[in-house]
Amino acid sequence: MAITYDLLIIGGGPGGYTAAIKAAGLGMKTAVVEKEKLGGTCLNRGCIPTKALLHASSLFAMMQKCDEFGVSVEEMAFDFKKMQNSKRKAVEAYRSNVERQFESLGIDLIHGTAAIRRNRNVEVKTAEGKEYYEAKHVIIATGAAAKMPDIPGIELEGVLNSDRLLAAENWNFDQITIVGGGVIGVEMATIFNSLCSKVTILEQGDHLLGPMDQEVARTLEEELTYKGIQVYCGAALREITRDNGLVCHFTQNGEEKSVRSTQVLMSVGRVPYTEGLFGADVEFETEKGRLTVGEDFMTSQPEIYAIGDVCAPIQLAHVAAAQGTFVVEKIAGIPHTIQLSVVPNGMYARLPVVPSCIYTDPEIATVGITEEAARACGMKVLCGKYSMSGNGKSIISHERGGFVRLVFDAYSKNLVGAQIVCPRATDMIGEMATAIAAGLTAGQLQMAMRAHPTYSEGIGMAIEDAFKKA
Repeated sequence: MAITYDLLIIGGGPGGYTAAIKAAGLGMKTAVVEKEKLGGTCLNRGCIPTKALLHASSLFAMMQKCDEFGVSVEEMAFDFKKMQNSKRKAVEAYRSNVERQFESLGIDLIHGTAAIRRNRNVEVKTAEGKEYYEAKHVIIATGAAAKMPDIPGIELEGVLNSDRLLAAENWNFDQITIVGGGVIGVEMATIFNSLCSKVTILEQGDHLLGPMDQEVARTLEEELTYKGIQVYCGAALREITRDNGLVCHFTQNGEEKSVRSTQVLMSVGRVPYTEGLFGADVEFETEKGRLTVGEDFMTSQPEIYAIGDVCAPIQLAHVAAAQGTFVVEKIAGIPHTIQLSVVPNGMYARLPVVPSCIYTDPEIATVGITEEAARACGMKVLCGKYSMSGNGKSIISHERGGFVRLVFDAYSKNLVGAQIVCPRATDMIGEMATAIAAGLTAGQLQMAMRAHPTYSEGIGMAIEDAFKKA
């Protein structure tokens, strides 16, 4: 006889474990099916390990400039194997914390591969065989997998995706070509540039970071170029060959070009992961590989929901976690504690309250809409901008620049968007997300004092700039 749960979640990443913890806290009998380690891609092969390496490499980069601050170091070196060991300790500490919460809340963690059958029955293949479960509600949170393009040479040794690169033990990255200038690509470029690698980025689009604000992308490209990273935008990769290393052959503006390196990182996006997920007796609606969901994240099958990368166009860990919370609260019939979007005054369109953070040097963080997007939908806006080159903390830290730009509705003066490029931008963006969700105006934001000297003073200066323009 199958075990019955109030909620069964397939996938133990940020969306899955957040939903499980929320559901168990509300008294639901909850289980999570995970085929690998608890934490999913984000914890084990993505966000946490990447940021751990970014932190370690940034320390090494700072040491190279320490003489500017009157600090002398006679010998300076890094041990990549020890960096990887430090990364693993961070991952294990984070995972242990989640496991303790599962244990204290009585959440069942089932190790195996799940297949959904009709009437919310779930078949799980484990090391011991097959097990069967029933659930009143099911959440699919299986995430996404790295995409590998179909081009000649993709199978050559030394052509890696981010999962394999993060698992590397030995240093073999004196020269690395990164194909793809999205978030993963530019963060990896930052890591290896900090470790003195010769780094090249090949981006097919006309600027880095895809759909992100063009001024933000242009500022980042200037910073990466200043640090010695070669950036080719509008570069279409044709093939990879082996000739005294790996050679990437590409075209740019109709011109044939090539770049040689010891390693090639393919960072061209991720695709929803649904392999083996659907049984023969059940069908789900999909679009371009993503599960189709309604506003409440329910799939085409009743009481089966999907969250995170398997269905959402925005592939971010905190988006999956927020969606998981939203779905559990919907199932429990309680008021929602999180806003996924807001409707600004005088507009029918919804504003996304989704912070996007990129851990480059300097950091980049955005939320809401850009000036260009607002004007494209006919919204009149008022923008305030402040160059961080005049910020006291930036001067103390010998930072080159960056900026804070805030976008306000021209009539209500409500904040509708923010773009920040400076150190600690990823921490500062939380204030802006809260302001958009709460419908705060420029005047209300300006009422709070910001400590001196801090990077967040730039927010106040950008608000002042908007008042001057008004």
